[in-house]
Amino acid sequence: MPKFLLKRWHGYPVIALFVTSVVLVSIITYFQWMIGMAGFVLLGGLFYYAMRAEASFQEELGDYISTLSHRLKKVGEEALMEMPIGIILYDEDFKIEWANPYMGALIEEESFIGHSLNHVSEELIPYLKSDAKEEVIKINTHKFQVNFKKEDRLLYFFDVTEQLDLERLYDEEQTVMAIIYLDNYDEVTQGLDDQFRSTINSKVTSVLNAWANEHGIFLKRTSSERFLAVFNQRILYELEKNKFSVLDEVRESTAKQNVSLTLSIGVAAGTSSLPELGQLSQSSLDLALGRGGDQVAIKQTNGKVRFYGGKTNPVEKRTRVRARVISHALSELVADSDKVMIMGHKNPDMDSIGSAIGILKVAQVNGKDGYVVLDQSDIDIGVQRLMDEIKETESVWKFFITPEEALEIASRDTLLVVVDTHKPSMVIEEKLLTKLDHVVVIDHHRRGEEFIKDPVLVYMEPYASSTAELVTELLEYQPKRLKMRMLEATALLAGIIVDTKSFTLRTGSRTFDAASYLRAHGADTILVQKFLKEDLNTYTRRSKLIESAEVYKKGIVIAKSTPEDAYNQVVIAQAADILLSMNGIQASFVISNRIDGKVSISARSLGDINVQMIMERLEGGGHLTNAACQIENSTIDEAERHLKQIIDEYIEGGEEE
Repeated sequence: MPKFLLKRWHGYPVIALFVTSVVLVSIITYFQWMIGMAGFVLLGGLFYYAMRAEASFQEELGDYISTLSHRLKKVGEEALMEMPIGIILYDEDFKIEWANPYMGALIEEESFIGHSLNHVSEELIPYLKSDAKEEVIKINTHKFQVNFKKEDRLLYFFDVTEQLDLERLYDEEQTVMAIIYLDNYDEVTQGLDDQFRSTINSKVTSVLNAWANEHGIFLKRTSSERFLAVFNQRILYELEKNKFSVLDEVRESTAKQNVSLTLSIGVAAGTSSLPELGQLSQSSLDLALGRGGDQVAIKQTNGKVRFYGGKTNPVEKRTRVRARVISHALSELVADSDKVMIMGHKNPDMDSIGSAIGILKVAQVNGKDGYVVLDQSDIDIGVQRLMDEIKETESVWKFFITPEEALEIASRDTLLVVVDTHKPSMVIEEKLLTKLDHVVVIDHHRRGEEFIKDPVLVYMEPYASSTAELVTELLEYQPKRLKMRMLEATALLAGIIVDTKSFTLRTGSRTFDAASYLRAHGADTILVQKFLKEDLNTYTRRSKLIESAEVYKKGIVIAKSTPEDAYNQVVIAQAADILLSMNGIQASFVISNRIDGKVSISARSLGDINVQMIMERLEGGGHLTNAACQIENSTIDEAERHLKQIIDEYIEGGEEE
């Protein structure tokens, strides 16, 4: 029994009270002995009564505690044996030493003492060998949360079947919103008569309505080229399972009418807020269109994005209206700034440098100072030849500055134009993005999940062969007093030639129009060939890389360097281009160590395989036919294994991010 209960009556206050009473009675006795004697008799009676009361309290308390202990023990035994919680004790060899009756009823056996834990579930032992403290396992038709008490070799099983079913039901019933957009409806139907346009409209609407009815989707047409779809998470799982086959159905059904119509779908999920779903769905659609269309982008509130489709190349736009509008908007932004900074991506190529020089010309023709930000320690041999030529032309070279100089002279009214990339992590000096409020993005790559925050103007056209082509068209709509130097026109033409592999890949009619414009302004094709020349050592090293190529699957070839060799990005890309030109090859992948210590993969395709989606799974990006990635803290063999796994998933239909 606790001491505070035993000593409750003779603690210091009670003792002090009795002592005080004795002293007072003694004093009274000194003066009136008869009254004092009566007081002592009274005190003695009170003391005797207190002792009897204490003895009775202790006896009753003991009986109560004894009864309570018995009841608690009985409750514990009943809980252990009868409550719907499974309990198992096991030994060092993971064999069952004891289990309560609930576990016996659970696995429908009276006695399984001495059996391995695998007899209950084969998942238990691996979990016990790991660092897990609790896991959910399935036994027969029920799901249990198992709590591991490893120090006591004890397992508790809690039935969470109903809870998980409710969670699944809640998840499946969450609202999903999608905006469906006909990518090139205006372009395709522009020259059609009303009857044929009506036929195409009816065909597309019929396909989409059949798709919606099949899956239980609410579908509403909001304009000639736009639909709104509302469904739930369970239906979204079904659509993802068949990889949004409606994309192929619309493309194939309109192709039979000799019309090439494609869909882009922006899907929003993961929140119960309808306004937020609306914003997310529009953002997803913008992302899908920025990547070239003919695909689905699914965005959730946690920022994760999944992509499906993207099997066709972006269709070249016939009209230049957007180029004219963007050119005029850029002129106004330049006019409102004090100066213009132009910045490309790290390890810049001909397209990055050429388009930067083109924007520099836009700044100058609008009466503003422009500066190209360049890190000269991070350029390859081909670009170095171009830079050597630029250094000899002082009127151009004086406008090239280092990232440090750019940060020093930039002000709040400075306009920053980012060319040939839209990813903050890829630009030459990321600090400029945070320092300057006015940023323009001009790029020809398919839009990725990572994007420069809040740009004032975006000109992204995935159909374009190069950023140099886009910039050339912008120059055409600048003031008529524009006069280009031979070197400026040549740099832009070099960017187009390099990105199109001498007009053999991703080349449209507007590509030749841009090249013709540059040629008319003095572009020197002989000088371009001088920039593109290579030395014998580079040719030999590239040949060694190509020699390692092996066919992984039909039409897919993979080459990799030895762990001891390191190549620059240009050589790796060239090797992938050459492999793609071989007979029977649909896609090529080249893996190599880079000089900076990263493992690089360059991917090329003829169009049947979307190498962009494969590279995005490795945190890279690019185009449908031309993509790459750089992997840190990895070996060539590890990168190869990961790449093959992603290729397998892609071939099986797992094109998601």
